[in-house]
Amino acid sequence: MNIRVGIGGWEFAPWRETFYPPDVPIKRALEYASCVLTSIEINGTFYRDAKPEHFAGWAERTPKDFVFAVKASRFATNRKVLGEAGESIERFMKSGLSELGDKLGPILWQLAATKRFDPEDVAAFFKLLPRKLGKHKLQHVLDARHESFLCPAYLTLAKKHKIATVITDSPKYPHFTEVTGDFVYARLMDAQSEIATGYTKPALKKWAAQAQAWSDDGKRDVFVYFINGAKERAPAAAQELLRALAAKR
Repeated sequence: MNIRVGIGGWEFAPWRETFYPPDVPIKRALEYASCVLTSIEINGTFYRDAKPEHFAGWAERTPKDFVFAVKASRFATNRKVLGEAGESIERFMKSGLSELGDKLGPILWQLAATKRFDPEDVAAFFKLLPRKLGKHKLQHVLDARHESFLCPAYLTLAKKHKIATVITDSPKYPHFTEVTGDFVYARLMDAQSEIATGYTKPALKKWAAQAQAWSDDGKRDVFVYFINGAKERAPAAAQELLRALAAKR
């Protein structure tokens, strides 16, 4: 299962109508979502650190082969000088991530939309990112939201440090197409509320084909998350993409 598809978080009030069956209580939402999707991006950690018992509980309540992506603390990324984020990065890494065990997938580092590309500063930041957490090899992905990152110098730097770059279809943020890491991380953000599945089925079939191309016959892990846009449609979009991938297999 090298192509994983999911959503951001598992608690969103409209999903009680568009995703969760009536007999699934709120406290069992994660269990249900993790059984019909193959990954979830934990977003709340961007705003505040979770505790070790939170990570342990999430790991315990999900299937054995499930994987979480975790959004890193904004205190590490929403700053003028990224190269000075060492203390914040260390604090985040010690917040309990290790409790996820093998269910820990990519760590997402989201920059402010105003943060411009500074080669020296970004290189210093990349050097601060740990390669392992205990014996677990870490996967890092940068969400660069300023157009200045759309340049050969950034792509070369990211490839050198083996840092993936978020690929998105959002009309607000730059569209990267080149793979810069050992895995691919897509955040699809252009869902439409008037479409039951967020995207048309032909569009999702194209994304399925793209995900398979990224995977390179299973040689590369691929993560696709439906984030923002018409958020109430995110679970339906993810499930339809999973069906399209299954049909191709």
